[in-house]
Amino acid sequence: MRLKSFDSSKEYDIMNFMQVRRFWMAGVVLAAVVALLPFSFHSERHLETATRVEGSEAETVTQELTTRFHSPFVDRVVLVVQGLPPADSEEGEQALSTIVTGLREEPGVSGVVSHIELRDPIFLGKGGGTFVLVGLSSSEGPVEALVPKLHERANALANQLRGRYPAVKLELTGELPLNFDIRKASADDVQRGESLVVPATLLLLLVAFGSLVAAVIPLAVGQLAIATTLAITGLIAQRFHLSILVQNLATMLGLGLGIDYALLMVSRFREAICAGNDGSAAAVIAARQAGRTLLISASTVAIGFLALLTVPISEIRSIGIAGFLVAAISVLLTNTLVPAVLALLGPRIDAGRMPFTPKLDADRTAHTGTRWRKWGKVIVAHPWLALALAGAPLLVLAWQATRLDTSVPQGDWLPESAESVQALHSLERMDRVGVVYSMRIIVELPADSIAQTDAGWNALDRLGKRLASDPRCARVISISTIAEGNRASLTDLSRETRRTFLSSDGHAALLEVLPATSVSLRDQVNWVRELRKTGVADLTGVPGATLEIGGIPALNADYQTIVVKHFVPVMTMVVVATLLALLAGFRSLFAAVKAILLNLFSVAASFGALVLVFQDGHGSRLFGVPGGTGSVFPLVPIVAFAIVFGLSMDYEVFLVARVLEARKSGLSETDAIPEGMARTAGLITSAAAIMIVVFAAFTFGNFLVVKMIGFTLAVAVLIDATLVRIVIGPALLRIAGDWNWWPGGLATTRRERDSK
Repeated sequence: MRLKSFDSSKEYDIMNFMQVRRFWMAGVVLAAVVALLPFSFHSERHLETATRVEGSEAETVTQELTTRFHSPFVDRVVLVVQGLPPADSEEGEQALSTIVTGLREEPGVSGVVSHIELRDPIFLGKGGGTFVLVGLSSSEGPVEALVPKLHERANALANQLRGRYPAVKLELTGELPLNFDIRKASADDVQRGESLVVPATLLLLLVAFGSLVAAVIPLAVGQLAIATTLAITGLIAQRFHLSILVQNLATMLGLGLGIDYALLMVSRFREAICAGNDGSAAAVIAARQAGRTLLISASTVAIGFLALLTVPISEIRSIGIAGFLVAAISVLLTNTLVPAVLALLGPRIDAGRMPFTPKLDADRTAHTGTRWRKWGKVIVAHPWLALALAGAPLLVLAWQATRLDTSVPQGDWLPESAESVQALHSLERMDRVGVVYSMRIIVELPADSIAQTDAGWNALDRLGKRLASDPRCARVISISTIAEGNRASLTDLSRETRRTFLSSDGHAALLEVLPATSVSLRDQVNWVRELRKTGVADLTGVPGATLEIGGIPALNADYQTIVVKHFVPVMTMVVVATLLALLAGFRSLFAAVKAILLNLFSVAASFGALVLVFQDGHGSRLFGVPGGTGSVFPLVPIVAFAIVFGLSMDYEVFLVARVLEARKSGLSETDAIPEGMARTAGLITSAAAIMIVVFAAFTFGNFLVVKMIGFTLAVAVLIDATLVRIVIGPALLRIAGDWNWWPGGLATTRRERDSK
């Protein structure tokens, strides 16, 4: 009896020490979070809207125009002018002069060109409209930060002219305004989505727990994870290029992962309370039992996001950073702050009980578990039948993923509400939209100076005519066309024009190739690839000449090429690293390999659904995309794979960890599987329902990329939490038997023996 008393006292001291240590850790984490929170409100101003493809040919062209040409139009916008007299009339020229003068006065404007400076019919659009090219340059932060100020200037100029011309309309478009407006619209979608998701999530948590206090804790963890992630990324963005898509992913994943992890911790705590433990003891037990599971789960999620950092595209790397931070912060908060709060609450975790639910005691927990235990016994009794019935439809769906097309989507997928999109449509009606989607081609000759030798001048002229003869080309603008083929007239051109189209050493020249309005962006991308494959000597007639292509079509071509090139390495990295993490966590080869294969199955099935709905258009009208898109953005598969693979692993880890616990407690495989399902299936269902609500909310915004990602994630979680984890996974566990835990899964560590 004395020995028993001594052991009990020792165990109490150990628990008390662990609880004190956790309180100190929770205090440190809470202080850090509180210190970071103010930075989260200002993170958006440091995030960029531009897409950067590091090391690409399009990026090289931009650098060349900056360093060799010193062009004032490296970064530019298009001001679409409507409602004024024709630009080639005297009255129209006077009105246009007012606009040009006002634009030149705007800080950050490095150059302005219109029909006044360049008497070219390209500035005379159908219907009497015109446009002005505005170059931008910023030495204080990203150049896209100038776009809002330019909007204000354009509005002021429109108001100045409206007294005489009531129908005047000035709208900004081009790569910078389009990126700015699309990303901002996406951020607005996220905010609207969050306002809908939070109440819906709270309702689901109330249904799961029946207690207001228990429901609020996971939601609070999700919100803290979002705010802390935004604060850290805002600080990082002051030194490195991060995309505004960080906001989308931080919100989406913060609500998903933060709630998911806290849900498991609170569930474990409530089990310990129901078993008769006080608040402190129950918190220690919950942290010990759930903590290791959460670390394994979070590591698999983090691996996917870390793999995205290897892709040299700013958007994808930004998503990788945001996702990694969300996963790390969510598991940190759940393993430190949540146990401390639970210890203080104790049985008061049941406070705020909903009137429609019974008291949350062991009887209710047992009743919920009994239903899943019965289901588990059905699966264990008929594993092959369960595998066939659940696997067949998923195989059909997964097979559709083989038709996945990652070229530029067809149709008008830009958000109509954005001013830059409306201006783009105005340019289309004017038959001048090619000025936005122009290819910027730099040709460099090995010896002859383009400005000083006839051979160089003729080579440039020959290239321009060759490009202009293509039916996809609407116009080629170069130093040759501006000088009307006369090299002697170069001296009459302005310094601004020479810097734009001719390098300072005279050996390189810029050709602006404007595609025809009828040529789709996909066809433009294909055109870029054709030109890159064609021998430069054939195009110029000069051996040793080089050709580099930039502009929006080239950027899209480089983007797609790099994503396709990195997809398999990223996938391999994620799979191998996740396999190693699972092996370390479960010490079982079969359990780890099975988890990997099931995750690949879930990903393939979700991609198949993406193909059927968005690419083929079956049911796409429900998401505001009638007729389908014909293809999927290159960004979607690689990002969705990295996210889905980690998220799907959560439920596998939850289930297998509980089955393994049951096996170590002495149950047979046929009893351990139903027991594991009884302990986790309700949790998985609740967590999945919350995840699906969160991701589905992002499918009803205006940004098609976010629609596709949200849809893919929602379908993946739905498939994974139902057919895969509740049917296929347990069936495979039953079929494998003791091989599930080979070689060391069933071995009991000293720490585990001491905790019993």
